[in-house]
Amino acid sequence: MTAVHRRMPVGAEVVPDGVHFRVWAPRCKKVSVHLEGAPQSQGITLEREEEGYFSGTCPGAREGTRYRFRLDDKQSYPDPASRFQPEGPHGPSQVVDPEGFAWSDAGWPGLEPHGHVIYEMHLGTYTMEGNWKAAEEQLPALKELGVTLIEVMPVADFPGRFGWGYDGVNHFAPTRLYGKPDDMRRFVNRAHELGLGVLLDVVYNHFGPEGNYLAQFSEFYYGEKESEWGKMINFDGKHREPVREFFIANACYWIDEFHLDGLRFDATQAIVDGSEVHILGDITAAARTAAKGRNLLLVAENESQDIRCMRPREEGGFGMDGVWNDDFHHSAHVALTGYHDAYYSEYFGSPQEMISCAKWSYLYQGQYYFWQGKRRGSPTLGNSPHRYITYLQNHDQIGNSAWGIRIDKLTNPAALRSMTALLLLLPQTPMIFQGQEFAASSPFLYFADLSPEISNQVHQGRIDFLKQFTNIDSPEIIDAIDKPYELDTFQQSRLDLKERERHGKIYALYRDLIRLRREDPVFSRGYACHIEGAVLGQAGFLLRYFLEDQQRLLLVNLGRELHLVPIPEPMLAPPSRCGWEILWSSEKIEFGGSGTPRLETERFWRLQGYAAVALAPVPEGETT
Repeated sequence: MTAVHRRMPVGAEVVPDGVHFRVWAPRCKKVSVHLEGAPQSQGITLEREEEGYFSGTCPGAREGTRYRFRLDDKQSYPDPASRFQPEGPHGPSQVVDPEGFAWSDAGWPGLEPHGHVIYEMHLGTYTMEGNWKAAEEQLPALKELGVTLIEVMPVADFPGRFGWGYDGVNHFAPTRLYGKPDDMRRFVNRAHELGLGVLLDVVYNHFGPEGNYLAQFSEFYYGEKESEWGKMINFDGKHREPVREFFIANACYWIDEFHLDGLRFDATQAIVDGSEVHILGDITAAARTAAKGRNLLLVAENESQDIRCMRPREEGGFGMDGVWNDDFHHSAHVALTGYHDAYYSEYFGSPQEMISCAKWSYLYQGQYYFWQGKRRGSPTLGNSPHRYITYLQNHDQIGNSAWGIRIDKLTNPAALRSMTALLLLLPQTPMIFQGQEFAASSPFLYFADLSPEISNQVHQGRIDFLKQFTNIDSPEIIDAIDKPYELDTFQQSRLDLKERERHGKIYALYRDLIRLRREDPVFSRGYACHIEGAVLGQAGFLLRYFLEDQQRLLLVNLGRELHLVPIPEPMLAPPSRCGWEILWSSEKIEFGGSGTPRLETERFWRLQGYAAVALAPVPEGETT
């Protein structure tokens, strides 16, 4: 058999004399390719290779050809490594030639490791149109806001008219719901033209419950254990190598063929692998090679806050650059709402927790976590704070509540402005969820358009999950929860981007804070600062930033006004022969505030209620 140069180990690839097909189907004795809309004679029988692979070149196929694999002359199925499913997961696969797109980002270097403001986006609800083209048109606005990196929720194809994307079944096929593969490439290319990076959320911990035909090709895709989402993937059992190769190739595919700047790996705590080298370690190493010199940002979501996320592959780790930090979210949520149920019961939302988040990122670094009945977290010592991604909202924390309510509906505006200042001025990397920047009036609900049987199972599963919150565990509340499979649930969640103007004061707050984070010589390098903190009252605290010969003071008060007298707190004292001057205030009228009083620091300190203020030292005699 003539050797064929391939980009990926599996799938359909255009070659000079047609299309070369390769698939792993160890349980089969015969695999053939059948072209849709063509005489059967245009199909071919693939040759069997070692390790259960089948491959061959079909002269009658070309870019755009639709096809299926027929197994043992019985049923036909779409390609497990299909690059596009124009009719969805149950339909035929389509040949895609990635070489046909004209990229203009040859000079794009990739991402710096720090200095980012991340924007989490769900393609289907970010715009009313819900597609790549409409989202691309909004990229200049995100650039103007100050965002540097867009994190797109999963796009691997899934069944139905709408969904979050975490039940994808065609890992190599960008869902037809948002456009064609080249529409996704065009989005990334335009982002790079504007100096924006694009990160893709990928799901390697389970397969979706509907439209997944992998088991027809090989039962060895599945492991023996199950998680809350179904059977786990076989990364360390019998015939694991082709499975590992499949997912390593998938990560490289997104980086290579779509020029993505990195990946966010969903729920890595649910990826079980007892191999000498963890699958995520192999994936991150291969992805960096696929980037061909471009800088990548590889991020883990890991609920248990496992130290392996940050460890290099050579030391048994995952080789990640960053991790999501739920601790900050949970503590901030308690501080803003007073809610103290379920997993929120492990946090006080206290000033000391906010200070500890600033200094140490994780709050739980091995202490006992009563909600789970075990220890949680790992030490962060030695890791730069920019590697920890903090947020007040994300798709999970909004959508996995009963009514998808955003945080601005659960707290008072002044307190939220203050906490937003903390989020965007902390040394950690901040992330905002779509619409957060203008207090979107739309909720973000859980939606999934699956078959009636599976839809009912998903809805019941969500109710069982939500019952951990005791205020929800009653029949009248449960009956009021939106059904994930109803079209209205999806449509309610779409953003009205005209609210940027209608809610212009909130938008101005985000834009100005991001500008301060980007342009201020200290806040812009918060990750390099030495930070100290002090509790100033029941709801008030300070953070002091030290960077070489420069300093900043951030005061946050999430309660009633405080008058500090006497003031035996050294962190309030200005540097030698200097005084403090207001650099920024959350109570500016243009942000919707009530105005900022004159700074009083001589005989006592006045901390305005529900306010945040950033101070900079100035030489004595120059204060205003």
